[in-house]
Amino acid sequence: MSEGRVRRVAVTGLGVVSSIGVGAADFATGLREGRSGARPISVFDTEGFAHDVGCEVVGFEPAAWLDRVPADSLPRAGQFAAAAARMAVRDAGIDPTDARALVSIGTTDGGADRGERIAEAVVRGTEVSPAETGRVPAALLSVGVARELGLSTVEISTIATACAAGNYAIGDGFDAVATGDVDVALCGGADAMCRMTFTGFYRLGAVDPSACRPFDVNRQGILTGEGAGVLVLEPLDAALARGARIYAEVLGYGLNCDAGHPVAPDRDSVGRCMRLALEDAGVEPGEVDLISAHGTGTKANDVTECGAIEDVFGPTPPRTVSVKSMLGHTMGAASALSAIACSLAIDEGFIPPTINHVETDPDCDIDCVPNVSVPADLRIVQNNALAFGGNNSVVLFGRN
Repeated sequence: MSEGRVRRVAVTGLGVVSSIGVGAADFATGLREGRSGARPISVFDTEGFAHDVGCEVVGFEPAAWLDRVPADSLPRAGQFAAAAARMAVRDAGIDPTDARALVSIGTTDGGADRGERIAEAVVRGTEVSPAETGRVPAALLSVGVARELGLSTVEISTIATACAAGNYAIGDGFDAVATGDVDVALCGGADAMCRMTFTGFYRLGAVDPSACRPFDVNRQGILTGEGAGVLVLEPLDAALARGARIYAEVLGYGLNCDAGHPVAPDRDSVGRCMRLALEDAGVEPGEVDLISAHGTGTKANDVTECGAIEDVFGPTPPRTVSVKSMLGHTMGAASALSAIACSLAIDEGFIPPTINHVETDPDCDIDCVPNVSVPADLRIVQNNALAFGGNNSVVLFGRN
């Protein structure tokens, strides 16, 4: 344990809004079944695009999950974050109202979806509700969580390190709980589908027309997605004392930023980040049972990540899966949802599959658990997140 950390940290609550399930139980079932969240995008106008498949959250009514905050006071991503946080504290069986608390939420786009809706309404000449016209800072995601939970003695942060942000937030919460600065941390990530992000990846030629196929020889790119994942972290001894369900223990994490290229991952830097996380957690590479990869389904990312995994773990690495094959790329929520998948996998004893898989790329020499989940006795699981700008983050989870 790094200097200054005096407490072990448990994951005791999970909140999920995703295209394959809402709530921890439904999400776990979706992972086991290898559900696909892929469907035609409806949250913005896709006219003019040659293809329009994404992993959109459908049938979700945020007002049904929120107790304090009016849903229309938050952007879609904020609704996801607040709802996931409410689910997480209910799942943990705690009331953090008077606790020394931290809220740390990662994001890529913040509330950009609301700005787009306002612009589209102006173009159409339709009325915009007063609740929609205010400023939408990205910080409203973490502020919305604090408001929804009625937190007063709370430290709030919003982390914008793109698709590594969820893991960054978990590291933030882990340190705060482990050092005794707070008694409970709500950490994770949230993002909503928006035209800006879809268009950016589309123009890069990085959006697959129909499915996300990580590690497959015929992969063509990501599917954009949306959702939120929030984890409750608390001291392990406190969780044990109150008889809480402990999904997993956070063992340690690593962060780095090579800033070598705006979008291209760097193999050596990714490997260094994994080694930092292993060292921080006090874990040897051979002790890791499963890697939840960043696994975007792009040509460059998958080859680079698999190469870095081989550099760290040798020619026979642990099974390595990508839940983005089911969820799409949920941007700032991605590594948070993956962290929840890691925790559920440890707790329930299974490995989620990498779906849409036909033939493994020879340059991705891993066992990606194709298409069908498998039972497994998992003690330590690694969660990778690799973002634009060289922002990398890796978190290690263990069975208590």
